[in-house]
Amino acid sequence: MFDIGFAELLLVAIVGLLVLGPERLPEAIRTCSAWLARLKRGFDKVKADVERELNTDEIRTQLRSDAIVSSFEKDRQQLEALDRQAQSTNTELLDDLAKLEQAPSLAESGG
Repeated sequence: MFDIGFAELLLVAIVGLLVLGPERLPEAIRTCSAWLARLKRGFDKVKADVERELNTDEIRTQLRSDAIVSSFEKDRQQLEALDRQAQSTNTELLDDLAKLEQAPSLAESGG
């Protein structure tokens, strides 16, 4: 986490021994260890929260995307149904028009 090598750790221990003395150094080490552990847990918690939020956003985005695709598919099916209906109506109208065009020729030949 802090990228401290053995030489740096030895130097800190010697300075701590000189400054605090042999009686208080173990307690200071325990206190520092406890604070570092709390700090690490705090960072881990924040990291987990951020990852959870990012994952939630990804899921939300995916759900929106799926909903949009589903909506487009439903609209496409409705448009296809309307197209079929329009083609059917167009065919009926063309048939009726053909019958009307044939009707005067039938009337002229029969009348």
